[in-house]
Amino acid sequence: MSESRKNPRREEMDAKDCWRMEDLYPSDQAWEEDAKEFQRQLKDFAAYQGKMGQSPGMLLETLQAQDALSLKVERLYVYASQKSHQDMGNASYQDMADRAQILMVQAGDGTSFVEPGLLEITEADWARYLREEPGLALYKRYMEQKQRKKAHILSKEMEAVLAKAAELGQSPQNIFMMFNNADIRFGTVRDADGIEQELTQGRYVQFLESQDRRVRREAFERLYASYDKFRNTLSAAFSANVKQELFFARMRNYGSSREAALDAADIPLAVYDRLIEAVHDHLPAMYRYVCLRKKILDVEELHMYDLYAPLAKNPGRTYTFEQAKEIVKEGLAPLGEDYIGLLDEGFAGGWIDVYENQGKRSGAYSWGAYGTHPYVLLNYNGTLNHVFTLAHEMGHALHSYYSDEAQPYIYAGYKIFVAEVASTCNEALLIHHLLSKAADRDEKAYLINYFLDQFKGTLFRQTMFAEFERTVHEIVQEGGSLTAESLCRIYYGLNEQYYGPDVQVDRAIEMEWARIPHFYNAFYVYQYATGFSAAIAISSKILAGEPRIVEKYKRFLSGGSSMDCIDLLKICGVDMTAKEPVENALRVFEGYLEQLERLKEM
Repeated sequence: MSESRKNPRREEMDAKDCWRMEDLYPSDQAWEEDAKEFQRQLKDFAAYQGKMGQSPGMLLETLQAQDALSLKVERLYVYASQKSHQDMGNASYQDMADRAQILMVQAGDGTSFVEPGLLEITEADWARYLREEPGLALYKRYMEQKQRKKAHILSKEMEAVLAKAAELGQSPQNIFMMFNNADIRFGTVRDADGIEQELTQGRYVQFLESQDRRVRREAFERLYASYDKFRNTLSAAFSANVKQELFFARMRNYGSSREAALDAADIPLAVYDRLIEAVHDHLPAMYRYVCLRKKILDVEELHMYDLYAPLAKNPGRTYTFEQAKEIVKEGLAPLGEDYIGLLDEGFAGGWIDVYENQGKRSGAYSWGAYGTHPYVLLNYNGTLNHVFTLAHEMGHALHSYYSDEAQPYIYAGYKIFVAEVASTCNEALLIHHLLSKAADRDEKAYLINYFLDQFKGTLFRQTMFAEFERTVHEIVQEGGSLTAESLCRIYYGLNEQYYGPDVQVDRAIEMEWARIPHFYNAFYVYQYATGFSAAIAISSKILAGEPRIVEKYKRFLSGGSSMDCIDLLKICGVDMTAKEPVENALRVFEGYLEQLERLKEM
């Protein structure tokens, strides 16, 4: 590779293409000073232990001090982490990020007495405190949430024990992450040009998307053969994680790990179950998709390694970042001038770190701290996928912007259950716009293929993951054990059920459970499917011109955690306790599938 083709060093990047971290802290020295101030504040905060319920004024002072601590450590953590993500090889910022992580742990430990202390305040005293101290009105919902979880919050002594035990509870995940990211090796794969390339986690999907079937098959077989060599070790780590989840759930008086996980956002168990039921009802649509895939790829047997191969030719177009911004603005025009104005502010205001440089963290995300604009990390390469990534991450960013502007700090952060709604809504609006402007049949087919694969990967696949989690956690809850054989049998059976008769479910796929990091954060993945469904429902309403829907959607974006997630979505007429949003999203999938079927018959 010539010198001109190498990624530039961080210091060589054009400032206009980099996020402005000085909007959060003007300098590293300012961060250091704030870190010292945080340590002093945390030490002083210990004085509130045992006193917070003595009077309304003392309670308000305690809660305000806790907010100040939380905001400060959030700012410290975000700045340090994002500076390290600019160049993961920068030892100074890696050290800063490590210290910020320690500060986060110290903050959790130093404020662990607050929840038990709050629960010692009787309802009668709380009602009196509200009358006597108007400032406590801000914390009314906060206190109601604590009271709702009263049965699951333990004594100060037990909370302190569980806080320390949490580090042990992270051990299975830490073991898996070290194994999955540092230790396991998959060998090499000959690419389409016959060149041997190392098979890595990052390259695996690229190989599965190859037009060369041999490449897809080699990557698939070698990856899962590597995991299979460690099946017993991996099943032991996974089983240990399921057990620790159940331990902490039972310690907090929950009936199951799933109940504990969903209660964090007050999500009824029925939402989880109805998601799975609705997807089951529409599995024939997935079977149609698989059948079409088999037909387009023109293979006698469709294998698991064929499920990611493109069904339409990539137009091969690339877009400058300036062009990408204009395309995104055009696609999101239905959201109104104020939304587009905020996009412009983000595009020009130092929100985005655009291009790859040496050592920069891969992928993309939106993040930030309250009181400062959101930030977006990209590694923009000009492809259509990256245009969609820009729309997706700016959806997250503007969700945070609207919430931060409308809500006080304590209610500004939104729950994971609704976190993917704004980003996916943006993608749905953008795909509709691009399809309306598609120049020819091939471009239209490519765009529809892209969106169908979003449905397959997010709504169907994540629901299959969710069903796997529900099944294996219930086995342990009922006193059973998990072995490599039982985990493989359950996972293989779900693949047969979800993909249907037109795919040859290769035996190797039974080990896929062993490589999914999200399984170590139990009952998390279902939210991708529910969030995707809600986003499709809302975007469909926007495109249909439903009266006042854009206004309602911005109220949702502005809600933060000031309401329960279910109620926030009801602002837009989307009730996730019913099956209809998921079913409606699946009907949108069927509509796009019909379009692709027609295009391929022409």
